[in-house]
Amino acid sequence: MATHRILIVEDDLKIASLLAETLRRYHYDVKAVESFENILEEFQMFSPHIVLLDINLPSYDGYYWCRQLRQVTTCPIIFISARSGEMDQIFALENGGDDFITKPFNYEIVLAKIKSHLRRTYGEYAATQKERVIKLGQFQLYIERMELHSKNEIIPLQKKECVILELLMGSTPKVVTREQLLEELWDDQSFVDENTLNVNMARVRKKLSDYSIQSSIETVRGAGYRFVLCEEEQ
Repeated sequence: MATHRILIVEDDLKIASLLAETLRRYHYDVKAVESFENILEEFQMFSPHIVLLDINLPSYDGYYWCRQLRQVTTCPIIFISARSGEMDQIFALENGGDDFITKPFNYEIVLAKIKSHLRRTYGEYAATQKERVIKLGQFQLYIERMELHSKNEIIPLQKKECVILELLMGSTPKVVTREQLLEELWDDQSFVDENTLNVNMARVRKKLSDYSIQSSIETVRGAGYRFVLCEEEQ
């Protein structure tokens, strides 16, 4: 079974360290944010299955960062904060959080809530929610998880990477036009530079290459793109 990744966004280094140490004992892959100015970037690089998020943070608070994260992920976000007021919990939920734990906390409660959210989002309970999966050759694209599975490999994806692969894999062997991709990737195409799509497509191609995937995204001149399976991966 693949290890679930947990991102801790907590500026109290002692709490973050103890929490990370406890979670690692239960075989989770854990990362504590180090740069609180680049939380979104650290999230995208680590691609966690769940986020533990404090409210009181340097520069911007947890509510702000939760809204930013919700633009790129649907993964569970659990607020952990010393704030215990009802309005704090309401704001946490209204800004995109899934749960709220008050400090000081019991580690058993934290673990129980993590397991509960992981089961509901990725485990046996998720199966009852008709999770969207695109199967193509040896690949399975789990859209809600933002993961591409290839044989025994799990490849984490950023939101736009997942959207691109969803369109291309779901349309194989047909071509997906640039206009279709732009429409799905950005709400307002008028403000999108022509090169932006090329940059995002290059990132997806690099992601496939980094994981030694032989299948490729082919550019069809004057038309768009299509996903091409190599013989070994059909």
